[in-house]
This record gives sequence, structure tokens and C-alpha cells, in this order.
Amino acid sequence: MEQASSGEERRSSPVRRPVATAVAYDGSPQSIADARAVAREFLTEVQSVHGLPVSARAMGMVQLVVSELVTNACKFAPGPCLLNLEMDHGAVEITVWDTDPALPVARAADPGRVGQHGLEIIMAVCQSFEVHREPVGKRIKAAVVLADDPGGDAAGRMP
Repeated sequence: MEQASSGEERRSSPVRRPVATAVAYDGSPQSIADARAVAREFLTEVQSVHGLPVSARAMGMVQLVVSELVTNACKFAPGPCLLNLEMDHGAVEITVWDTDPALPVARAADPGRVGQHGLEIIMAVCQSFEVHREPVGKRIKAAVVLADDPGGDAAGRMP
């Protein structure tokens, strides 16, 4: 094995490390605001430290999706919930685990209904959406593309 001269360490090819954060919440109403703040801080770091583009639309959409998912976890699942944010191929994957095994279902469109539109909104603004039952509770994963396309159109789910 060769020794590096002048005390320098040998440089190897860079290892791709994921840009990610994870936070546990107790399920209190304050968890929702805290989760939005974590999302905002995460995306600010993604842009300023890692140099990845984050459009204003993406900043708002990620906070909206985090808010909706954590709100549902706090409202319908007793106990703690977990929030994971991870960069993957130009999108942020938002994953929320909670203790309730019941899978969410989007309700039929009803312009007279007040509230309960969160899942419809999430599915409209996200590139992907998945729900998986876990041995305890469920895990919901959604992805939001961070950069808009060069033509200025919002990137997201294809019609």
C-alpha cells in the first residue's frame, strides 16, 4: 500500500452519500409546525450547501405535503410519528410513518365538502405517492421534484 506524501491522505473516488434528515414527533399539534420548519431548513441546506436547485414552487409544495402528512398522522394516529426527507434523483422523498394501520383513501370530488382534501392535493402535486402497511402502523411516501423545467412549467405528476 502506498503512503501519501506530506501527510496528505490518499484521495479515492467520491462516495455518493444521501442528503437526508429524519425527525421523530410526539403527535402534538406543535409537531406540524416543527415538521414544516424541518422541511424548510432541509431544502435550504440542499440548495446552499449541496448546490441543488430548489424552485420556489418546490419549497412551498414540500412544506405543504409535509404539513398534510404530519397533520394526518397527528390527527388520526395515536402516539408518535416519524418524518424522513431524502434527496433522490432531483426530487425530495417525503416519508411519514405513524401508528395507525388504516390506509388513507382519497374521497370522491365534492365541491361542497369542507376539509379532507389533503390526500387529493398531495396526489396532484407529487411526482409519486405510495402507502405501505407496516408491522406497526403505515408508511406514506411522496416525492416532489425540486426544479421546474427550463420552459418554466412546474415539474410534477404527468396528466
